[in-house]
Amino acid sequence: MNQFQTEGSRTYYLKIDQSDVFRLQAYNDSGNRIPPEVWSPFLFFADKDSFFGMNVQTDGLDLLLTPADFVRLFQQEPHHYVQFSGRRLEDDAWLKLAARVADSLNDSALWQNVSIMDGQILIDEAYGDAEIRSFLTDTIHHQLRQKGLTSTQLPYILHFVEHAGWDGLEPADDYVLAMQLIEPDDSGLWIFRTALRTKRGSAYWTPSKRRENEVIEKVLPEKWRMHSAQIQTRQSLILSLCPSVDRYEDDHFYIAHWTDAEVLNFLRNDADLLQAFGIEVSIPSWLQAVQESKVRVKANVTSPAKKASVVGLDQIINFDWKFSLNGHDLSMQDFEQLVTENREFIRVGNEWVRVDSNLLMQLRQMIDEAEDADWTLKDMLFHNVPDIMLEEPADEDDPLVEFHLNKSLKVLLDKLLDKRDLPETPLPDNLKTELRPYQKTGFDYLVFMREEGFGLCLADDMGLGKTVQLIAYLLHVQRQQPEQPSLIICPTSVLGNWQKELERFAPDLKVATHYGGNRPKGQAFLDSLATERPDVVLSTYGIASSDSEEIQSITWTSITLDEAQNIKNMYTKQSRTIRKFKGQHHIALTGTPIENRLSELWSIFDFINKGYLYRIKQFQEAFMVPIERDDSEAAKEKLRQRIQPFLLRRTKKDPELQLNLPEKLEQLEYCPLTPEQAALYEGLVQDTVQKMGTLTGFEKKGLVLKMLSKLKQLCNHPSLYLKEPYTTADELLPRSQKLERIVTLAGEIAERGEQCLIFTQYIGMGHLLQQALNELYGHEVPFLTGNMPKHQRDALVAAFQNGEFPIFILSLKAGGTGLNLTAATHVLHADRWWNPAVENQATDRAYRIGQTQFVHVHKFVTIGTIEEKIDALLTQKQSMSDQFIQSSQWMTELSDEELKDLFTYSF
Repeated sequence: MNQFQTEGSRTYYLKIDQSDVFRLQAYNDSGNRIPPEVWSPFLFFADKDSFFGMNVQTDGLDLLLTPADFVRLFQQEPHHYVQFSGRRLEDDAWLKLAARVADSLNDSALWQNVSIMDGQILIDEAYGDAEIRSFLTDTIHHQLRQKGLTSTQLPYILHFVEHAGWDGLEPADDYVLAMQLIEPDDSGLWIFRTALRTKRGSAYWTPSKRRENEVIEKVLPEKWRMHSAQIQTRQSLILSLCPSVDRYEDDHFYIAHWTDAEVLNFLRNDADLLQAFGIEVSIPSWLQAVQESKVRVKANVTSPAKKASVVGLDQIINFDWKFSLNGHDLSMQDFEQLVTENREFIRVGNEWVRVDSNLLMQLRQMIDEAEDADWTLKDMLFHNVPDIMLEEPADEDDPLVEFHLNKSLKVLLDKLLDKRDLPETPLPDNLKTELRPYQKTGFDYLVFMREEGFGLCLADDMGLGKTVQLIAYLLHVQRQQPEQPSLIICPTSVLGNWQKELERFAPDLKVATHYGGNRPKGQAFLDSLATERPDVVLSTYGIASSDSEEIQSITWTSITLDEAQNIKNMYTKQSRTIRKFKGQHHIALTGTPIENRLSELWSIFDFINKGYLYRIKQFQEAFMVPIERDDSEAAKEKLRQRIQPFLLRRTKKDPELQLNLPEKLEQLEYCPLTPEQAALYEGLVQDTVQKMGTLTGFEKKGLVLKMLSKLKQLCNHPSLYLKEPYTTADELLPRSQKLERIVTLAGEIAERGEQCLIFTQYIGMGHLLQQALNELYGHEVPFLTGNMPKHQRDALVAAFQNGEFPIFILSLKAGGTGLNLTAATHVLHADRWWNPAVENQATDRAYRIGQTQFVHVHKFVTIGTIEEKIDALLTQKQSMSDQFIQSSQWMTELSDEELKDLFTYSF
């Protein structure tokens, strides 16, 4: 038992991996992997720094921690009944390292070995090993951020932290030691001095003028005299936080006389340091009011264009600037004078105010830029100011810069906001399908945003056809004969889907797939693009990240991220790398732009329109904290208004879409074989084909049927074919893209509050799905088989219909008839049945009388295998005669050459 454990408590066993961040996985006593939302609250239960886990970052089933967070969390007192232990020896070593780092932070000798160079924190090599020093550096950075300080301020607090620690001075028993700033007297000089007060009182005591030169012990009132040595020490430590004050070790109370410039220097530098460590600072009330002064800019924005129809985002706009200071109007001349004189304190009306000269300079720079650079509406939208898209701010809003748009500009902005009356773009003639009306709107929006220079997120619900809208867009772009191809980055599990959909709907597009161990890299990759001149390059997130150097060297005609939630975690190397890729137009496709945290939305927008949602720290302050911590409706509405122009979101529940959608959509989900599956597949086919030449007709039929079953199980997962025992989901999923895709899709459906059925012919496949969904998503998924008693079967059906569980796995034969499962909106066929009627009967468990919702049917097919070839044959045969295909028996009648062609792996 380690130091983080308590007797009699529940134990979570942590697997810890460290790269740029710490990735933590938790397992229970049974070895099952537990989702972070279950166990992380016990880790964050006393952690105020993260708002008790409110800002926790996850990536799938991994909890992500910075080194500083890791040290902080594992040095605190453990939860009273939950304990954490390492799953492996190396995991225990990480936990012990956290304790060693925590001890070092409380070691006064540390601070004698800390220095700053070019803004970087350095720890002398003589202090601890490299691992400890790295942790300490990150932790010091974190402590500074928590106090609102920067590394450049570290030298001014080293002495204080060495002797008082990061939490500051312990409260004294019966007094408060403060620093007092007193406004100028007739001499024009300010007084800055040490003062005391009782804990319950508000009046400050300081030595009289005639006793200022006496030592602390003699001048103190009797009630505090016993604390004289402590007061002297505390005064010295407090003054060490003031860069304006030379190191003070005197035994007198500190007093200094300052000019205005010295006071301003104190307010700019020293006051923040004192307040960061909880030191009481008393300044005149009017000076406090001065610190709260507000400069505001309003601009009436107009367009020279007389007609709204000719106004575009590139239309130059005019500004009529208005200024105010603490509610008092200023002319442009007054504003210019303020900036030019660089004054800090000025009198406005009957009050003194302090203005931020740096802010004034930034405002003038913005105004000069807008006037001199001929700002367009596009420039204004992307300028880093709040509420710029609001015609009139709400009464409680008080924006720094406020824009009022005239009617013609407002009309154009409404097109972005409502996605209505967009310019019509003719569909490409070589698009081999028809678009539904809402899909045509999506196509027009994609083209409009490209022409206006804006990235976008197409966030239509699953099944509404994001892929075909994007393919139509790619055909439109290709007609313009771009110099570089378009790039599509997608998860490995849907790479085959993209290949097939592009081939089906846009056969004229030349597509290159950048994937696999034999792919060209570096200069060879660039040379292949120059030689082959593809219109579209397909790649995966993993490959794009590992081959980032060559991909970053190209400015692509467009870059599309499919399942863009794959870059949701801004801190991962993959996300940071892909967000740096350069394209003339950036597009994100995702049905779930926000899965858990607003930071995921920021990450996607950082890709499509970098800088539009500010830097992450400002986004956290403006949106994440008020929304995720305080549930602020005002902040939610402000964020909705800000992202609306660049996010197109349609759901199956939209009434206007229901009229245009079929009641059932059937979709093939293509998945490639893994290298392991492909090798086993080819070996099995070669062995069987050799045997067929030596067998009689009856024997050959038996061999073909036996081989069919083996191939189908192999397409599902190699462990079914090899008859291996079950292992963990982490080990199972990488061996089968089909299994990974089904589990991921089912998990996403459940997380959206929908329900799905998964049909499979094989008991083993059902158990693999059960195990993976339980481990990865925490769902107890029932599996209905032919051996299940009727009362248990009926109870499961009723529970599913009542919404008691979201995912239901069924054996195709046992669950294919006689059941009413209309609560499901998705049907997933994990493996194909050679008789379409059987599949349709299974689908009709959800798509039947009583079903009031749109049903999405997903049929999983492995590329280049018998599954894909049979699917093509079934389509042909069904059009000839439904009676022709009754079972798999028809395949035994094929010739040896036909069978060989049918079985051969051709990807």
